[in-house]
Amino acid sequence: MRPRVRHWLSGWLVSLALVGAISAVIALLTQPPRTSGLAVLYLLAVLPVAVYWGVVFATLVAVLSAAAFDLLFIAAPFGFRPADSHDLLDLAVFLLTAVVVSQLAARSRQQALASARLAKEQAALRRVATLVAQAVPPSEIFDTVTREIGRLSGADVARLERYEDDGTVTGVAAWSRDGDVRLAVGTRLALTGMSIAAQVRQTGRSARVDSFADAPGPIAREARELGIRASVGGPIRVGGRLWGVIAASSRRAAPFPADTESQIGEFTELVATAVSNAVGRGQLAASRARVVASTDETRRQIERDLHDGIQQRLVTLALDLQGISEAVPADRQDLLTQLSAVEDGVRVAIDELREISRGIHPAVLSQGGLGPALKSLARRSGVPVQLDARVLQRFPQAVEVAAYYAVAEALTNAAKHAHASVAHVELEVRDGTLQLSVHDDGVGGADQARGSGIVGLTDRIEALGGTMALTSPPGGGTSIAVELPVGSAAPLGDHLAQAGSHRDAGI
Repeated sequence: MRPRVRHWLSGWLVSLALVGAISAVIALLTQPPRTSGLAVLYLLAVLPVAVYWGVVFATLVAVLSAAAFDLLFIAAPFGFRPADSHDLLDLAVFLLTAVVVSQLAARSRQQALASARLAKEQAALRRVATLVAQAVPPSEIFDTVTREIGRLSGADVARLERYEDDGTVTGVAAWSRDGDVRLAVGTRLALTGMSIAAQVRQTGRSARVDSFADAPGPIAREARELGIRASVGGPIRVGGRLWGVIAASSRRAAPFPADTESQIGEFTELVATAVSNAVGRGQLAASRARVVASTDETRRQIERDLHDGIQQRLVTLALDLQGISEAVPADRQDLLTQLSAVEDGVRVAIDELREISRGIHPAVLSQGGLGPALKSLARRSGVPVQLDARVLQRFPQAVEVAAYYAVAEALTNAAKHAHASVAHVELEVRDGTLQLSVHDDGVGGADQARGSGIVGLTDRIEALGGTMALTSPPGGGTSIAVELPVGSAAPLGDHLAQAGSHRDAGI
């Protein structure tokens, strides 16, 4: 059975089971059911369907639920005519609510999946970038990149290959999900017949193969022996020259997602940097900075999308629900109670979405700068904060983001792990360097090697040419000291004017 058919069939079976189960529960609640508002229980069927099968499927389930409630509990026995106009209004409100809730549930899951995927990609990129910056042997970087690409793309096997001058290709690293790596490594393979390496060599661009059945050539034959059915890969360029290719392969019949090539492309520059040992440490740091900048830009884009998209839709929905509530007769307290509950749920969703947006990328940082952003952070801190941040200028965007997250991580650790009663945050600019310090009076004993958050911050700050030092003697509190080069900082008014012009332009 095809995956798509199996997916839809399982959706229908689950939907029918849920609608039937909820109908049975409603029948047990009251005999005979007299409250049309009980139809809201069918949201328990709509929500899981929306999350796992999408909005269209959930809408069909909502219609099915309304029909089932009308058939079983409202109309004449086994009829579909509502008993009165109030029942019809109840069913209409339920359908509207079910459709809106299913859309919100589906979008929330998509956003959660996108955020999780982004976090995995950026964590993998950071691990590779860190190895490149540490100038570890290229073989270690090759193994790491091959493993990370295989895992991120959902592949079964992956291989990194180097082109040779005689027209062959040599495998330099391989990875297998089950640990049984049988891909040729250290052996030259001819580029005859069908393969990702041959297509990339011919075109210089990413390529994919959806089937190796009956395909000629040694690499295609190897793929069939390993049970590989589909592959996708991209080129690695060093100094403007095509150096090699990295490919991910799957034993499943389904092709790779359309964005797999772009995923692979994120790593090829890092591989090229590792290969080209002639580049200086400055270029290696620049590579890490590009990863940081890419992460920050993605965070800003997600925050803008949440604010301008889903959040605005939720606000509009809240207003629509308020209008519906005002139109409901005063004697329909049961319906008014249900609508009020939905309105409260939407308002809670708006508040939670704002909190998520702030965690992804604080809008106040982009709009007001580091000083106002730190004040906002201090107000929300789980530990009292004494803030001394008298800065009247704006700094480079990457510097402001790094400083903000350094304070955020320190305050979070002070509240969660250090059991501190107060934290002191100081910020000043001296000799073209932003100097930031955070100290708490907690239990101390923090270990930088065991904290992924601190490690990530160190990578971010060092990528900008800065330094971060952690001091945490047992019983003596914890301190971090950050120095970031800022160059020439612009007056705060200039940035506010630019932000205003951007808003006017709709950016």
